[in-house]
Amino acid sequence: MDLKLTKSFLSTATAQFKGQVQVPDETLFSLPEKVLQFGTGVLLRGLCDYFIDKANKQGVFNGRVVVVKSTDKGDADAFNEQDGLYTHCIKGLENGKLIEETIINSAISRTLSARNEWSAILECARNPEMQIIISNTTEVGIALLESDKVTSTPPQSFPVKLLAFLYERWKHFGGSAESGMVIVPTELIVGNGDKLQEIVLEQAHRNALEPEFIEWIDTHNRFCNSLVDRIVPGKPENATEILQKLGYQDDLVIMSEVYRLWAIQGDEHVRKVLSFAQVDEGVIIDKDIEIYRELKLRLLNGTHTLMCGMAYLLGFKYVKDVMANGYMSRIITNLMLGELSLAIPYKVDSKTADRFGRMVLDRFRNPYINHKLLDITVQYSAKMRMRNIPILMEYYREFGRAPELFAMGFAAYLQFMHAVKEVNGNYYGECNGEHYQINCNYASYFYEAWDNFDLHKVLSNRSLWGEDLTQLAGFEESVSKYL
Repeated sequence: MDLKLTKSFLSTATAQFKGQVQVPDETLFSLPEKVLQFGTGVLLRGLCDYFIDKANKQGVFNGRVVVVKSTDKGDADAFNEQDGLYTHCIKGLENGKLIEETIINSAISRTLSARNEWSAILECARNPEMQIIISNTTEVGIALLESDKVTSTPPQSFPVKLLAFLYERWKHFGGSAESGMVIVPTELIVGNGDKLQEIVLEQAHRNALEPEFIEWIDTHNRFCNSLVDRIVPGKPENATEILQKLGYQDDLVIMSEVYRLWAIQGDEHVRKVLSFAQVDEGVIIDKDIEIYRELKLRLLNGTHTLMCGMAYLLGFKYVKDVMANGYMSRIITNLMLGELSLAIPYKVDSKTADRFGRMVLDRFRNPYINHKLLDITVQYSAKMRMRNIPILMEYYREFGRAPELFAMGFAAYLQFMHAVKEVNGNYYGECNGEHYQINCNYASYFYEAWDNFDLHKVLSNRSLWGEDLTQLAGFEESVSKYL
């Protein structure tokens, strides 16, 4: 199969795709560039670029994306060879029904290398149509690098690359209010927009840039906190089969689940600029997005944390296989909707929590996503403390008793943390005659604790939980019963 997915290929082969894939109209390729995107990763392509492409196809946003590739690794050449086009396979459950959809995404106009094409990136700053900056540079990308210079070609860190772009824009447009940007980082840290703005302003001062420019950054640019949620594993396992049916080669093909959420903290101005939000309920622009963070943290992440150790010790490997088991599916459903959703430490309407929880259960059941239980156990103790202990404390405030299924999941967590051997600083538990690695900063603590296990001592360890869990009436007894 030698034919590669390109604009010229689409112009001659559209007829063969009828009923198989959504193909972009040629008019979309001439839309102006409105978005600068730092990052080529699958999450940006499977979520943010998905929304932009969907809006363009409905004649709403009418803008394309310039992607900045910041590292030497990756596939910038593949993007340019394919004119920015890529196949996106969407598979999963929605309201219990199986959904399968394949689209060709045309949101990306071109990809530029920060190392080799920095001048072309700064040229984008002089584009009056450019309105939006999106990033996903991983959590370590939003960091203050002491010696970074705005005059470097290019600067080392993402915040100073952004600063250099804004500085070029400010100089070119004379500091006009209209030239300000809406900046939406999607890195998985709380308050990502606030943190990015703080570093950009600090670096502006360190680089001794004009006070008028610094005021322009602060006054006319919007740094929006955001929360993203969609499982995008990347290339589907059956990619060869899919592409053979379509009749072309695509080195950028990705798959994702059906569920999508991009919650952005913003006002009417932000809503106007991010007009692609109109076409999909998965984009939410609101002054307060904390409720979406709490729902995800407590119901999706919290349930994962309480189920993963128990399910793994029972012989399961993937989340989807756990949910395919009737008994385990009932336990997890009751844990999430009957305990966790009732004690979210944030004011959440019960119907909202229930509706969100049922969407999460659909995601857990997705037969196309191979989500390993062992991957969820990484930093198990920190996750238990951050995601679940606040729910436990709230449950006691509300009901004054131990949540039964929570206690079961907690007991399984303790059992999972039972290391039976240590090799070169790595700790291993044992399940069904096989060893598994315990990737947790508290693995050494539990290795020693299990030598002569004292549940009361573990539960009362405030350095672990931030609370003395033995003070919760009946919790120690419930955990001990399941242990």
